[in-house]
Amino acid sequence: MIDLWHLENEIYSSGVARLCGVDEAGRGPLAGPVYAAAVILPRGLEIQGLNDSKRLTEKKREALFDEICTAALCYGIARAEVEEIEELNILSATYLAMNRAISQLQPVPELALVDGNRNSGICIPSRCVVKGDAQCADIAAASILAKVSRDRYMLEMAQRYPEYRFEQHKGYGTKLHYACLREYGPSPIHRMSFLKKMH
Repeated sequence: MIDLWHLENEIYSSGVARLCGVDEAGRGPLAGPVYAAAVILPRGLEIQGLNDSKRLTEKKREALFDEICTAALCYGIARAEVEEIEELNILSATYLAMNRAISQLQPVPELALVDGNRNSGICIPSRCVVKGDAQCADIAAASILAKVSRDRYMLEMAQRYPEYRFEQHKGYGTKLHYACLREYGPSPIHRMSFLKKMH
């Protein structure tokens, strides 16, 4: 098993006093906002099942969500709306959501560890960690907060726009979702720039 604290401990040992993990959810879907979360966990905290959020069941993610919110020193959850995605582009909107999440942390962390290989839009000192949600405790925690928050939002949207069956695909470009789009056309929460490639 990967030691989820290995990288963070190295950074703490180098003299950084406060760091956070940052991750997003919903960069790829055809509908809904992009969410991001930033988390500072107590150093060395072990949370059962935290490693590799992508493989967790929805039920397990929901349980971990509450556990992380309770245990974290602080956390922030934010989103960039569909209008912002359309106006800026998805990458810039993702940074917007990430910066909004980071800005909720008090006091501000000295360093943000960002999942993935791009961090140019982050407004505090940061570094990328590829596959960070499977390697860093703080990023793994952030990935769960972002994912669960977005899924909950899409379930609300499923009640508002039942014909699109958002509860089943959460806005991702599945066969079912494309079939619903062909039948009903786009809803107010669809990202029109993502539908241009649709046949």
